[in-house]
Amino acid sequence: MFDLHPTLAKDTYAVTNLPLCTVRLMDNKIFPWLILVPQVEGVREWIDLEREQQHQLSDEIAITSHILQALTTPDKLNVAALGNQVAQLHVHVIARYKTDQAWPEPVWGKGREYYAQEEADGFLKDLRIALDSVF
Repeated sequence: MFDLHPTLAKDTYAVTNLPLCTVRLMDNKIFPWLILVPQVEGVREWIDLEREQQHQLSDEIAITSHILQALTTPDKLNVAALGNQVAQLHVHVIARYKTDQAWPEPVWGKGREYYAQEEADGFLKDLRIALDSVF
C-alpha cells in the first residue's frame, strides 16, 4: 500500500492522481512548484521502478512540465529528484524566473511564502483543469 511521506503531505497541496504519480503543489508561492510522487510502495530511487513505470514517470514529468510552463511562463523549468531530506522517490518540477530571489541558484533554503487559501485554490483549479484535459 502506498503512503505519502508525512513531510510531503505537510508541505504540499494535493492536485490530482495520474496513472502513476500523485501530483502535489508545494506551498510556496515564490516558486511555482509541482512534486510528482510515484504511487509505488517503498520506492526510493528511479531505478527501483519497473521499466514501464520509469517510462510512465518520464511521460508524466513531461506533461506536467508543459502544463506548469503554460500556466506560469517561466524563464526556465528545473526538474530534479534529490531525496536527501525525504527518501521517498519524488520529482520536483519548478518554474524559475530570472527575477526570482534565488536565481540562478537552487531554490532550497531561499525563501518561502505560503499561498493564501484563495490563491492556492485558484492555482489548483487551473492545474486540475489542465491535467484532466490530458489524462
